[in-house]
Amino acid sequence: MKTFKKLALICSILLATTTAHAEKITIAAAADLKFALDEIVTAFKKANPAEEVEIIYGSSGKAHTQIQQGAPYDMYFSADVSYPQELIKTGFSASSEVKPYALGRIVLWSASQDASKMTLEDLTDPKITHVAIANPAHAPYGKRAEEALRASRLWEKIEPKLIYGENITQTAQFVQTGNAEVGILALSIAVSPELASKGRYKLISDTLHEPLNQGYVILKRAENNKLAKQFAAYMESKDARGIMTRYGFVLPGEAVGK
Repeated sequence: MKTFKKLALICSILLATTTAHAEKITIAAAADLKFALDEIVTAFKKANPAEEVEIIYGSSGKAHTQIQQGAPYDMYFSADVSYPQELIKTGFSASSEVKPYALGRIVLWSASQDASKMTLEDLTDPKITHVAIANPAHAPYGKRAEEALRASRLWEKIEPKLIYGENITQTAQFVQTGNAEVGILALSIAVSPELASKGRYKLISDTLHEPLNQGYVILKRAENNKLAKQFAAYMESKDARGIMTRYGFVLPGEAVGK
């Protein structure tokens, strides 16, 4: 009986020790990061198998609102730096400044047509009845799509055809399933394994819209969370940067392709 009690005590101590060393972070991330960040977390976990990283993807604007309402996120990766900048000003961030991680690009993408030969003007074709974009009200990629259409003086002609995704991944699903013939998507989604073999894309000139400057912050609740700081450091690693580049992101300090 004494031996059993000793074993039970040892097991409880080992469990407590393991639990104390293992940490968890929950990240709110822009939907355009879905494929790239999933790969980065997988690589990070190989080197840190005891740590837990959970990612909740969605529109940057909605995540911003959720954080202000007390959502239990530790880090916030936004597709528009203005959202985390506001969190710093309002005291929701442990970071004193936004850490830029990428510049995003928007593209025309279609599963039913050769989008690589299309222009924004082609969206006015009567044969194209539905065009998908993310909701400009809270999704930065949708806002940039609107800006590009307005800069091209096409907004009034194309607006009646628009269907809006809650975020950029839902927008892509609309085009994949045929609910829209063409979509204005994130390049990172268009080159993902999910879409790369199912359609083609064409970059939209970045002169037609404001830059998609993307950045992240460690939030107030994770101020003393070592794992959050460890993951932030890993984002600067060669492996993480390589993954981001492969998904079409322009990294800070790099030149933007045409």
